[in-house]
Amino acid sequence: MEADFENAFLSSTSIWWQFTVVFFITLVLCAGAYTQSSVFKKADNFFYDFLFQTTATGNASSRITIIDIDEASLSAVGQWPWPRYLLARLIKELSDNHPAAMGLDILFPEPDRSSLKNIQLQFRKDFALNLGFTGVPPELQDNDLYLAHVFRQSGIVGARYFCFDHFNKKTPPLQVPFDVVDKSGHLNAIQAEGILTNTPKIEKALKYTGFYNNQSDMDGLLRSTPLLISWKNQTFTSLALSTFLKAHNIKKVDVLENFFGLYLKADKYKIPITRNGYIDIRFIGPGRVHKFISAADVLNQNYSPADIQGKILFIGASAMGLNDIHHTVFDPNYPGIETHAAILSSIYENHQVIKPYWAHRFVSGICLLTGILMMVLLFLSASPMALLAGTFVWSSILLISSALFFIKMSVFVSPVLPLILTAFIFMTISFMRFTAARKASFTWFKKLAQAQQFTIKTIVSLVETRDPETGQHIVRTQNYARVLAAHLKVSGLFPDVLTEDYIETLYHAAPLHDIGKVGIPDKILLKPGKLTDEEFEIMKTHSSIGRDTLQRSEKNDQDNSFLKMGTQIAGAHHERWDGKGYPDGICGQTIPLCGRIMAICDVYDALISKRCYKPAFSHEKAMNIIREGRGTLFDPQCVDVFFAIEDTIKLIAAKYKDL
Repeated sequence: MEADFENAFLSSTSIWWQFTVVFFITLVLCAGAYTQSSVFKKADNFFYDFLFQTTATGNASSRITIIDIDEASLSAVGQWPWPRYLLARLIKELSDNHPAAMGLDILFPEPDRSSLKNIQLQFRKDFALNLGFTGVPPELQDNDLYLAHVFRQSGIVGARYFCFDHFNKKTPPLQVPFDVVDKSGHLNAIQAEGILTNTPKIEKALKYTGFYNNQSDMDGLLRSTPLLISWKNQTFTSLALSTFLKAHNIKKVDVLENFFGLYLKADKYKIPITRNGYIDIRFIGPGRVHKFISAADVLNQNYSPADIQGKILFIGASAMGLNDIHHTVFDPNYPGIETHAAILSSIYENHQVIKPYWAHRFVSGICLLTGILMMVLLFLSASPMALLAGTFVWSSILLISSALFFIKMSVFVSPVLPLILTAFIFMTISFMRFTAARKASFTWFKKLAQAQQFTIKTIVSLVETRDPETGQHIVRTQNYARVLAAHLKVSGLFPDVLTEDYIETLYHAAPLHDIGKVGIPDKILLKPGKLTDEEFEIMKTHSSIGRDTLQRSEKNDQDNSFLKMGTQIAGAHHERWDGKGYPDGICGQTIPLCGRIMAICDVYDALISKRCYKPAFSHEKAMNIIREGRGTLFDPQCVDVFFAIEDTIKLIAAKYKDL
């Protein structure tokens, strides 16, 4: 039987059809990987973020300190923006401690309105009053000039911001603080449309500058940021990179290429970048893992000079009200000023993320290899366990390889698409095999049912050879039984018993009701006249013979509802409602329902059929006899429904009448 099942399976589902499905799915995923479809980008980011979270060290570089204009600093001064002489004082205090470099994450695009000079101009314009100030040094009457003077002395790296949605009507004169030489020939830095700079007074004082543009991904998380931006055919460096170069006194940066892609060569440091000039930020934890010093503490000289001397300083605002925060995989409120520190930490700790430029092509190839391996596995084995084991092993190889590359080499190649392909192929093939197996099982069950029916017909035919007068009696009675049971169900009677399966089983088991006649001697079974009392007692044993014979078979298959019902019908179809029937003399509802149904059908058909001991009765006479037996011979409810379907009974009798 197992061999037949397998053959049915193989015949119903061609292995080549499975190959075709696997090949099609593989092509779709390969194309998605090669074109870097945004649909799969989310899945890649999920795994990328997972690796970040599980491999984060939390070790920030000790070379970096952040001077933070935090809530305490704003509370101490009482306003924002601060008067620029106060910022100048802060920067001068820091500069006096000789840091390696300072990067200022604050832009000054408009003049300081709190300058004494600007106040004089405003009063002259609004009130025609000439204000005079005594005892104020000239350099302190213009805050912008004073801040520019401090900038010039400190060598601080100032800020710029590039725009991509509008352009400058008048191009400000800009100097490029660091030379970026593309020796690879493959750099394609993003092109800015415009630029926001400091006031001319401040801009002229800045020898070093860097932009502070950041851009979150489509899901709102900050994962990468530009290190290089092109504007007016010139390449500019970010605030983080400019401050780093200033700290190491590097004037020129080369863009080179290696096996993984582009990188910036800055002295002994190699900084991986994408072809559009971005760096993937290796965040090492939530915000404030770096050294933070409140700007208020610096102004109050409440700090340790060791945290400033020789350090790279980033000066900016993390106060929530100033809204310079970003959502990262670790922290929904990551300070914007700390993104610069995170970039430099990854450089100093050599934990920079490398996303090879060929990663999409490589993943596409892995998807193709995955499809081939799955097809080979299908060809070598049809076993579901082999397919499951192969899927698990290959998925483990993909996951472990990607994780090891990231942990050991900081190289990220996403295994997500090959994993999706592996899982999808496994589920698809499993579904196809399940469908095919179900179809094969149904075919096998159908053949089994057909064999069962053939066996029944053979047994019934054997009975008919003993009692040829039964003729179409078997066919008529099983049809009577089915329509009677169905109408009982429609009438709402016996709802707990009369299911669709019960009625169908009754139809198939009904022919077994007289199977016990094979045990009755011919001289009794075929006697043309009336039986004697002794002969009739022997004749009555056909019920118990049929019941006992089927019951012995039922013991070997106790879950077989067909045999169980056949046993009940054979043993109970001559029982009477009043308990005077045979073989057991049971009464009322203790008689199985199938036996009560069969009793009416059997008697009715015997009455309208010609027998060796009697002529055929008319339908009307037979129905009168059935009516007279209501409540004595037959179940009253079954009799009532039998009369309700009288026309259907007549049609069945006419359709299958004896020739």
